[in-house]
Amino acid sequence: MSGVADERNPVLDCCGGLNNVDYSKVDILNMEVLRYIDVCDPRFCVAVIAIIFNPFFWNVVARWEHRTRGLTRLFGGPYLACYSLATLILLLNVYRSHSMTVAMKAQARWEVMASPEVFYAGVALMTLGSVLVVTSFLALGITGTFLGDYFGILMKEKVTGFPFNVTENPMYWGSTANYLGLALMNASPVGLVLTAVVALSYKVAIFFEGPFTEDIYRQRAQCCKHK
Repeated sequence: MSGVADERNPVLDCCGGLNNVDYSKVDILNMEVLRYIDVCDPRFCVAVIAIIFNPFFWNVVARWEHRTRGLTRLFGGPYLACYSLATLILLLNVYRSHSMTVAMKAQARWEVMASPEVFYAGVALMTLGSVLVVTSFLALGITGTFLGDYFGILMKEKVTGFPFNVTENPMYWGSTANYLGLALMNASPVGLVLTAVVALSYKVAIFFEGPFTEDIYRQRAQCCKHK
């Protein structure tokens, strides 16, 4: 009887079960994307190094300054020292953007991405990213943006207005959105990979910067209590 019941009421299995999924199509898609990316290209390697080096550099220098006040002594004051580091960071970021653009232009476009919808999605991301970066800079100022806390130039209170009420690190994620938008506009698979490296490098930077900056303000609060 059970055999008859099973034949009349077969077990429904969505999509025919996982065993019937054609995984080869996923592999083909991955291979298709990888065909357009040459990780051995020197221009790609330079771009990756520039992306990783920048946050590593400014974190190391800023922490050294916080411990030793070496830049403050060298430039005769914390503000000039901070402005000098800000100028160097900006130049490094310009070079990073240049190296990423060179890498994208050097490698093939992916025609699947070369559509008006993808292009305008890239434009939208670059617009959003630019808004986040610019409004973040206007809210923080030069010293707030470029690690002035590490030079002893502390803000009176935490900025909580736009764009910080939208995301915790708008400067970083706005910059990432800009690079993602640029990759989409150029239908560049290697641009997507480089953008992922940018996001990862910022994630690591936030992991180290966040607690350190909070500790700086915690120390100030404790000093104010003892006065």
